[in-house]
Amino acid sequence: MKILVLGAGVVGTATAYYLSRDGHEVEVVERRPGAGMETSFGNAGGLCPSFAGPWAAPGMPAKVLKMAMQSNAPVRFSFWPELRRLGWARKWFRECDAARFRVNKLRMQRVAHYSYACLRELMAETPIAFDFHAGGVLQLFQTDAECKLGNIAANALAELGIPHKVLDPEAALAVEPALKHARVAVAGALHLPADASGDSHAFCQALAAWLQTRGVRFHYATKVDHLLYSQGRVTGAETSSGPLTADITVIAMGNQAPAILAPLGIRLPVYPLKGYSITAAVTQGEQAPNMSVMDEHSKVMVSRLGNRIRAAGMAELIGDDLSLKAARKDLLIRTVRGLFPAGIDYEHASFWAGLRPMTPDGPPILGPAGWDGLLLNSGHGSNGWTQACGTARVVSDLASGRKPEIDIEGLTLERYAA
Repeated sequence: MKILVLGAGVVGTATAYYLSRDGHEVEVVERRPGAGMETSFGNAGGLCPSFAGPWAAPGMPAKVLKMAMQSNAPVRFSFWPELRRLGWARKWFRECDAARFRVNKLRMQRVAHYSYACLRELMAETPIAFDFHAGGVLQLFQTDAECKLGNIAANALAELGIPHKVLDPEAALAVEPALKHARVAVAGALHLPADASGDSHAFCQALAAWLQTRGVRFHYATKVDHLLYSQGRVTGAETSSGPLTADITVIAMGNQAPAILAPLGIRLPVYPLKGYSITAAVTQGEQAPNMSVMDEHSKVMVSRLGNRIRAAGMAELIGDDLSLKAARKDLLIRTVRGLFPAGIDYEHASFWAGLRPMTPDGPPILGPAGWDGLLLNSGHGSNGWTQACGTARVVSDLASGRKPEIDIEGLTLERYAA
């Protein structure tokens, strides 16, 4: 079949890979001049199935409202009465109870661990390189209260059968020796040895280039104007370069998906959650982190990507604003410097902001949407890099008429029908 993939971020590029591997004729449309140029460009780099969980958690509404009043808080919420955001927030609020959190986390865990296994298979099947590092992730705690929450998380990980180890300060420094230079307290840590890190932008660029040698056609710098449809069937897309027709069209457009689907009567509950990152060169390898470190105190993740470090965090529910705020860059640098004061060229750090396509409950939205010839691969939020290969394989299975290898209950648009 001829299949059109709209979007060449990490989700769309991975989808093109699995569709091509299944023998389909694949074309990809991307409005940027290359693959992985938007949300996939500057994320934290963590491949963290053990961390996968919803932003909609018990106690989060109160935390968000409290932080919205603080100038340097990692979370911000605009009080401007935008209907789209308020509608999304209302759905999100309903998911912030313990029972719903458990259901949503289990759904996300199901996808995330499957996705990591798919990524490792992809790496064995292709020659691409993207600064992959399989040394695990260290969740760092600076206070006794954070350690207690870490112990609760460890109990949940044990229930799910996820490898982990609770560490005291001495053991934490043994796992990540660069922390011995930290200017902040290290009260303890949780080591997740099965997790990894990698550069999702480099992954997109390398995989897209390799796919082009395998016959996949990429239409870069090409805007999708609207979907083509007739009598209950989507037949392709009208683009800035003209119409492109296909037997199946896959929507992997991140935050642009709701507007593209709206004319079909499809309400996709996805809203952008803004985050920031810095990327800086490593000047002294032994003083920079060797693995991904998630600082629970600041909610900032620091990853080693080859001879660079990437630090990312913050969550701003303020709409489609991509402006770079100098105060947010300063906050990121101060946070990382507190952990790793030397060995990193902070003075020349590059600064980036991106919009995570969030669903109110957390899991992505996959599969059918009520129209023949249309499949969704949308709403991955801050877990896009972690879940991309798994959701791409699920969508390719559906396009090929196969039953996916994992249960997709709770991962389709149907869950919002009630």
